[in-house]
Amino acid sequence: MKSFSLFPPSVGQFLLFCLIFSVSVACQSLATETQDQATGPSLKDKNVLFVYGGWKGHSPKECAELLVPWMESEGARVQVFDTLEVYTDSLLMDSMDLVVQIWTMGTITKPQLKGLLRTIKNGAGLAGWHGGLGDAFRQETEYQFMVGGQWVSHPGGVIDYEVNILPTDDPVTAGIQDFPMHTEQYYMHVDPNVKVLATTQFNADHAWWIDGCTMPVVWKKQYAKGRVFFISLGHFVKDLETSEVMTMLQRGFRWASESKYHSLEPWVEPKYGITK
Repeated sequence: MKSFSLFPPSVGQFLLFCLIFSVSVACQSLATETQDQATGPSLKDKNVLFVYGGWKGHSPKECAELLVPWMESEGARVQVFDTLEVYTDSLLMDSMDLVVQIWTMGTITKPQLKGLLRTIKNGAGLAGWHGGLGDAFRQETEYQFMVGGQWVSHPGGVIDYEVNILPTDDPVTAGIQDFPMHTEQYYMHVDPNVKVLATTQFNADHAWWIDGCTMPVVWKKQYAKGRVFFISLGHFVKDLETSEVMTMLQRGFRWASESKYHSLEPWVEPKYGITK
């Protein structure tokens, strides 16, 4: 009796190959995440302060609901506040390993800002994304000095563009390839001494005079003893749920939370002048 197949042999073999490949990719992704947790920095037993508020268009509460459970699942002790007044509580702030903030625009009092700056200078990490970190407290230049950049425009609003991973050996971007996004493309004024991990390139579609401009999307930096991590993606909650974005965000949180436990990383990358 002749065997019967719905597909010709070549098609069946191709489909089998696709199935095996898909399973392999999924397993590799899981293995990478497992390895990150096993060998890389961790949030386990870290004290994390999550502060949310400001402009509601960036879904601060929804972002908290997405990220706080993940941090807790890693073993972090997370305290969540929807007020900036927590920055004035010196006893609480001194106990923190990491501050995560999403507070687009808004204003901050001098005592609140002083408390936040002091905490990061003394070694707590700071991490965030999009306008929640990169467009907060527009009048406070020392805050911008700490973060490493300030949003100034997103030509065209929500558009299609590509994020390009730089060829570094940094653990935050290890194994991640260039990927497309459909969201706001942030044009920022950026500290020339941040360690850039990913970039994007603007075209002439919405602002012809910036055609070809390359802009940082993901960076690390130091502010005194504190590690600072920023990613400009995240206008929508679904942006954070993109696998590449979430992976970098999680790795960046872990890295920033280690400030108090490691010496400064040996990098200085000035974009102007002579390096000796």
